[in-house]
Amino acid sequence: MIWLTWRQFRGSAVTTAALLVLLAIVLALTGPGLASDYSAGIAACTQDGTCDRFYDRFFDGHDTPFVALALVVLLLPALAGLFWGAPLITRELEAGTHLMVWNQGITRSRWLAVKLGLMGLTAVTFAGLCGLMVTWWSDPLDKSATENLALMAPLVFGARGIAPMGYAAFTFVLGVTVGMLVRRTLPAMAITLAVFAAFQLAMPLLVRPHLMPPITSTFELGKTNVDGVGINREQGGYVQIQLNAAVPGHAGAWVLSADLVDASGRTVGAGGEGAARVSTTSGPCAPSAADGDGCIAEINRLGYRQQATYQPLERFWPFQWIETGIYALLTLGLSWLCFWWIRRRLS
Repeated sequence: MIWLTWRQFRGSAVTTAALLVLLAIVLALTGPGLASDYSAGIAACTQDGTCDRFYDRFFDGHDTPFVALALVVLLLPALAGLFWGAPLITRELEAGTHLMVWNQGITRSRWLAVKLGLMGLTAVTFAGLCGLMVTWWSDPLDKSATENLALMAPLVFGARGIAPMGYAAFTFVLGVTVGMLVRRTLPAMAITLAVFAAFQLAMPLLVRPHLMPPITSTFELGKTNVDGVGINREQGGYVQIQLNAAVPGHAGAWVLSADLVDASGRTVGAGGEGAARVSTTSGPCAPSAADGDGCIAEINRLGYRQQATYQPLERFWPFQWIETGIYALLTLGLSWLCFWWIRRRLS
């Protein structure tokens, strides 16, 4: 069975391995230079206090390969489910070869165990290697990325660490399960892709924020958490404040919500925007005042704060292990269903 499975599977496995080797060579050649440029830039900007500008320039110069590599890691598990998992059973059923294979000396359970074991482990290994390579290469960019592309951000988190291994295992067995139930290759591929996409959307939106209790704290307003300040001419005596997805002292945190609250703790805005009641005819927040920092200082003096709920960067690896464990349990459940179905219901 191992020899037969390898003969059926070797073409796609060798092709995927060759592409990963090519990717590894490119990353190995460019990674040290990227890290060196980052270290030199940090050393220079620390002396004159311009690191914020350096982060922006450095990331903007490499944002295209950064996003492209994240998409490669995210797509690899999906491809394993579509082209390895979904056709595994449907190919035999559509060709009618299952009538011969499952009536030989090899039992159905053994046939399925070898297929799932060899192909599934290969998919997990490829996804894990790809994820770890990209994690290593992207480390300088992860340290300088904008808030929506930081390490804990939903798009980036799933393309780092060991999470791609859990995605690959789940999607591969999901494809096998759907193929077993649907019995047609193309519908099985479409359903597998739809279910995987639904899980990838539901996890960061509904599950991941609550893997550990999020932290809620209040912070003074400043350059870190204020994106813009403007006078609302329709509301005299109010200053409009635009908050961003960052919290002071917790770089790289995943901010789930950020609201402006007044001195009594009452929310005075929603969706990252708020209006602070402060004099706009005179003082630091008057239109003629040139010092925006003075206006922020005045708003802080009046007791306005950012109230943020967030997951700190220190939880990255605990979240990686927990989420990978969730996908591992889902994979085991689908595997059990496959073995039960192929023995009892599939003919």
